Parts: sequence; C-alpha cells; structure tokens
Amino acid sequence: MDFITILGIGVALSMDAFSVSICKGLATKKFSFRTAVICGIWFGGFQALMPVIGYFLGAQFEHLIVAIDHWIAFGLLLLIGANMIREAFSDDESEKPDSTTGFKTMFLLAVATSIDALAVGVSFAFLQVNILIPILIIGVTTFIFSFGGVAIGNFFGSRYSKPAEITGGVILILLGTKILLEHLNVI
Repeated sequence: MDFITILGIGVALSMDAFSVSICKGLATKKFSFRTAVICGIWFGGFQALMPVIGYFLGAQFEHLIVAIDHWIAFGLLLLIGANMIREAFSDDESEKPDSTTGFKTMFLLAVATSIDALAVGVSFAFLQVNILIPILIIGVTTFIFSFGGVAIGNFFGSRYSKPAEITGGVILILLGTKILLEHLNVI
C-alpha cells in the first residue's frame, strides 16, 4: 500500500475526530495549547490503536464488530452532545469547565470517533499490510486535524459562546446520527 493511499485513509479516518475537536474548541473559553495537544493525543492515539486491534482480531470477529459499531458511536455521541447542550443552558458556571478534557469524556469521544478504524485494521490484515507505517500516518494525521479543530472551534466559540456550545452539541448528535444512518444504509 503506497503512502498516498495510507494518507488518504488517515485523512478520512480523522474527519470524525476533527469534527469533535471543533466542538471541544467551541466549549473552551480561551484557546489552550494544552487542550489542543490533549485532544490530538487522545484522538490520534485511538485512531492509531484501533487499526492495530482490528489487525490482530482479523476476520474472526469482524461480523460482531461491524454489527454494533455504529450503535456504539451513535449512543456515545448522542450522550455527549446532549450533555453539551444541557451545559450551554446551565447558569451554573462551575458546571462549565474551561477545558472539557477529563479522562471519561475524552475516552468516550476517542472510542466513538475511532471505531471505524477497527474495520480498517481488519482490512489491513486481509491485505497483509505492514501495520507500523499506516498506524503512524493515521495517528499523526488525526493529531494534526484534532489540534487544528480545537483552534478553529475556539476561534468561533470564544466569540459566540452559548450558541457555539449548543451548535457543538447539535453537531455531535448529528454526527452520531449520520454514522448510524450510513451503517443502516439509509443514506
């Protein structure tokens, strides 16, 4: 598999993480290099880890993973998006952390945005691709897109705080719905 193909896969896989990173940026009051790096590490790390897991699971469990991956992603994104909208309407500023990069939230988002990478890992196993180079490219690409997404989201979020946070929540819900509908072959 050539570099351009792997890079294309990396860019495609990073789009969900990019969207969620924009939402993370929308939810922060002030741009933080630390927040952008944390998002990049979580999303890039999981986008690199999931193909490895898929690679080693191979075809043995593919039918089980493909049968439920879209439901898991939909459920996680729906819950996190709804929570973001709820927090936007909350008057309690202590409920609105400046950075929403806690372990639980980031873990759930990283899993939700990287489940499709599991199937990519299975296909790498079928194609007998050396997994090291693709996971490095996928991880770095997703890191860059995630870092940039936080910066872009914060640029708009700092100017339009409440509407931006609501928009971010709606985007997460719509992203989860899109994933579900695509896997159910509705769209």
